[in-house]
Amino acid sequence: MNQLLAAVDLGSNSFRLAVGRLNTTDGLTQLYPVDRMKETVRLAAGLDGNNRLDEAAIERAVSVLERFGERLRSFEPQRVRAVATQTFRLASNIDEVLPRAEAALGFPIEIISGREEARLIYQGVAHSLPLSGEKRLVVDIGGASTELIVGSGFDSELRTSLPIGCVTLSRRFFAQGRITSDRMKRAELAARQQIETIAQRYRLAEWRFAYGSSGTAKALAAILPATGLSSGGITRNGLQRLRHRLLRAGTVEAAALQDLKESRVAVLPGGLAIMRAIFDELDIDLMHAADGALRVGVLYDLAGRDAEQDMREATVQKFMRRYEVDREQAERVRDTALALYRSLDDVENPAAAPNGSHQGDSSDLEQMLSWVALLHEAGLSIAHANYHRHTAYILDQADMPGFSRPEQAVMAQLALGHYGMVWRKSLQLPSEAHWTVLLCLRLAVLLYRRRVPLPHMPLTLSGPSGGHVVVVDAHWLDDHPLTHHNLKAEADMWRRLGRPFNLRLER
Repeated sequence: MNQLLAAVDLGSNSFRLAVGRLNTTDGLTQLYPVDRMKETVRLAAGLDGNNRLDEAAIERAVSVLERFGERLRSFEPQRVRAVATQTFRLASNIDEVLPRAEAALGFPIEIISGREEARLIYQGVAHSLPLSGEKRLVVDIGGASTELIVGSGFDSELRTSLPIGCVTLSRRFFAQGRITSDRMKRAELAARQQIETIAQRYRLAEWRFAYGSSGTAKALAAILPATGLSSGGITRNGLQRLRHRLLRAGTVEAAALQDLKESRVAVLPGGLAIMRAIFDELDIDLMHAADGALRVGVLYDLAGRDAEQDMREATVQKFMRRYEVDREQAERVRDTALALYRSLDDVENPAAAPNGSHQGDSSDLEQMLSWVALLHEAGLSIAHANYHRHTAYILDQADMPGFSRPEQAVMAQLALGHYGMVWRKSLQLPSEAHWTVLLCLRLAVLLYRRRVPLPHMPLTLSGPSGGHVVVVDAHWLDDHPLTHHNLKAEADMWRRLGRPFNLRLER
């Protein structure tokens, strides 16, 4: 198999596009770079005191995304994954910004959590390094957040995202590019206050080698040896000498640093302050620059999904174990819900849901239905009363590797609605097709209330053309009066929701 995949990384400082060729031979999957684009957007610089992105920053972003969109015009949707990071997470006007960004790119954009960003960064770096069982520390200083990860091989065990970045710290402490001793001390203190909250866990993690990925680390790894401040790599002494050089010069431009790209000039002081704080708090002497980073991790995550090694499937299985889900019951509900959904004559194919959730066709909806069905009773591990609310909270708030925040939000809504009375105002489902998914899930849960296998399926579901029709074996219902009562109550509830289905008994 030889196919192209594309990853779009919407960072707080730069936007990046990576195209890779997926080659799978004899069960081994490799990604070969085909094309890449990078443009400095400095999106985080557009946030005001209320975390509102200004129009100038939005226009810069849209302009770049239009160019990326042209490059990706021939790609099928399932071959592209676009992820947005800290500035998108922070922006208070994201509901205005995201539709414009998606329209410019031509693909949905996922706003991923900090821990998911950290996981993907580690995946990208790990795939760029020789495979090793030794623990590694990976540091990624971005424009508005900094990720620290400890892992071995391709598995990460510690993942943290801190709300400090080279753009935000440079704006806050080095206005107009002026560098003074007081400003540098305050910037380093602000960084250390964030890092010290996680420092002990990371010092005790027993990693052996440290790697820095993305802009700040690569810039420092280039500047220090080229300017004669270190013999190679990022060193504690080299960072200290760079600090002294910047203080003497007063600005980055006046420091006459070698191999410094123009796009890094404005954000170098903030990035240096964060890196020095990390070296001090985690007691690092040497850090190597690594290729990979977020966009490469996204490509490998896409490759895993294509090869049926979807991280989301692994996460669901892990959550089933963590929350002690009754597997037999969950699988009965899942199989029945999927059978009902697949039996529909004309499954709706909604447009991509808002906020970047990839729920644009029936196969995506089948996946989501499967995951929610398997986890619908996770909340029972907390309490039986209102367990569906506990499940919804878990799915909405827990760190679920592989899932985007919008995917988790929709899953949480489906879990909330799978049991009890449902009112339109209490659920925020993005399309009519998601309501159909909820109906299939509720019918499956209703059928297995006794938690025992059924000898045969007593009902069928058809529609949605002309409205849904639930046909039930009347003889079976005669022997199951509770189910009969519950089905009538279900039909009444959907009628009050404005989405009635026709309940038909057949003998």
